[in-house]
Amino acid sequence: MTLTETQSLMMQHLAKKRIAVVGLGLSGLATVRFLLSLGVKPVLMDSRSKPAGIEQIAAEKVDGIYLGELDANRLAKMDMIILSPGLSPTHPAIRFAVAQGVELLGDVELFARFNSKPVVAITGSNGKSTVTMLVEAMLKCSGIKALAAGNIGLPVLDAIAQQDIDVFVLELSSFQLDTTTGLHSVASCILNVSADHLDRYRDMAAYAASKQRVYQHTQLAVFNLADSATTPESGAHTLGIKLADSAYGISVVDGKRWLNVAGEPLLPISDMTLFGAHNEFNVLVACALALAAGASRAGLISALKQFVSLPHRCILVADKNAVRWINDSKATNIGATLAAIAGLRPAVSGKLILIAGGDGKGADMAELKPVLDSDVQQLITLGQDGPAIAALKAGSIQVKTIQDAVKAAAKLAAPGDMVLLSPACASLDMFKSYADRGEQFAAAVKAEVL
Repeated sequence: MTLTETQSLMMQHLAKKRIAVVGLGLSGLATVRFLLSLGVKPVLMDSRSKPAGIEQIAAEKVDGIYLGELDANRLAKMDMIILSPGLSPTHPAIRFAVAQGVELLGDVELFARFNSKPVVAITGSNGKSTVTMLVEAMLKCSGIKALAAGNIGLPVLDAIAQQDIDVFVLELSSFQLDTTTGLHSVASCILNVSADHLDRYRDMAAYAASKQRVYQHTQLAVFNLADSATTPESGAHTLGIKLADSAYGISVVDGKRWLNVAGEPLLPISDMTLFGAHNEFNVLVACALALAAGASRAGLISALKQFVSLPHRCILVADKNAVRWINDSKATNIGATLAAIAGLRPAVSGKLILIAGGDGKGADMAELKPVLDSDVQQLITLGQDGPAIAALKAGSIQVKTIQDAVKAAAKLAAPGDMVLLSPACASLDMFKSYADRGEQFAAAVKAEVL
């Protein structure tokens, strides 16, 4: 990238420091590449003995590679630690180093110190990837060169190296926000806050406080009027959104449901490619963020008419014999599953058959019970926390594999029913990833019913 005077000074500042990159996943390796491009030779550390991708970095180009248990004393000799979001700042070795005066930051903070372009920042327990990609699409359809990065897959320090970008659209996890203090944005949002990552945060209050960091240094804070945990605590300009609102919401015009944006009808809901109440809310937030970053109303309409839903997020896998099979494997926490059920149930004339279970990450599965009682007619569970979920509903069926779950659902399903894979849990107890889980579900459905 072409450096400004401020960026050049920052580069000179970094060159004088002893810097450790701790955690060599996607973002960690991107951080190493970025530092090397600036002429900075970092120390590399990872708690794993063989992190994937380490072979990409030539040992002679860095100031040492240390794998295995983190060495607190070595870390304490650094001036700066750039920590991967996969590692907690509360790790004993990291805490010891910070106590000795070592500066701790993440790749998003380093991005913020070098970035000179407008940023839209998006977080939330659920829906943030969809909103991120929607905002990128809306800006592109408005003639603005936008790039989505962050938690969505492209590391921010790989993104900043790309030339000719007008706006960065960043999906940010709570883990990334924990080590971010200086990110400025033209608009930011917290979509929702529901039980997640309670194996890392001491309680929901700590998790919500982490999300609040997205509102630091923002010009417009967009929040969810139906979720008090998203309400900005900062003094930024704010915009609250809910489906029933008139400025940003849903109205009925000549018997058709329309999307209202900035106080005016934008397009009929039926013209959108996304479906479900939860996605209607996501669209409204995306519109507000995109407009703040310079999008046109025509750009919003164009994007909404052609946007393709992201994989494993309420995707129709099959519609056979009037039974719809939906893959929502990305629902890795309770809030995501509740949102999916709330968004899809009104469109189901028959039974809703839910497949759920996996690693609950310490969440209280009892939060599912009211919806299981009211909106789910049959529950099929699997995985580590499957028994805990099954105990919430009489007549639940417990199975060992996703293939068994599909077979059980196929025997129960009748015309008008929907079979929904929305696990409310992480996948790593049984699968390589939520994507692997979704792909195995889709393959099993095709084998069983098509």
